[in-house]
Amino acid sequence: MQTQLIVTQPQSLDIISINIWAVLISLANLLILFLILKRFLYKPVKKVLNERRNTIDADYAEAQNAKQLAESNKEAWALKVQNAESEANEIIKKAEIVAKEREEAIVSDANKKAESIIRRAENTAELELRQAEESIKKEIADVSAALAEKLLEREIRQEDHKSLIDDFLNKVGEDNGADK
Repeated sequence: MQTQLIVTQPQSLDIISINIWAVLISLANLLILFLILKRFLYKPVKKVLNERRNTIDADYAEAQNAKQLAESNKEAWALKVQNAESEANEIIKKAEIVAKEREEAIVSDANKKAESIIRRAENTAELELRQAEESIKKEIADVSAALAEKLLEREIRQEDHKSLIDDFLNKVGEDNGADK
């Protein structure tokens, strides 16, 4: 196969010429396309973006307000907790004071009752001591009378003898009472 070289002749520049009407129509089409895109695409997209931005800004503002509200609520709760603690301490102090007063009242009542019981016991012991002394005096008088009666064998009458013994016992009782 043989290669042939084909040589062509230069073509004319008529093909490259500029057609003004075609350029104007293309520019008009481009302008119409731009206006259509701007009206139906750019403006709605921009409107959606602005709405989205406003929504986001509103959300940020709401979040900031919620944060400030939470901080103020935190401070309020901290103050309430502190007040509650101080009230609890105050109640505890009052309860301790009331408990001490009740303790003192109970101890005072117990002491009064103990003193009363001791006084009654002392009075009872003293009364029993007196009764025992009287009983012993009577027995001594009876024994003395019987003994003296045996000794004297009726030289002295019974009534005289009893009066002598009673006088003697009374003197002895007065001497013991003066010693106390």
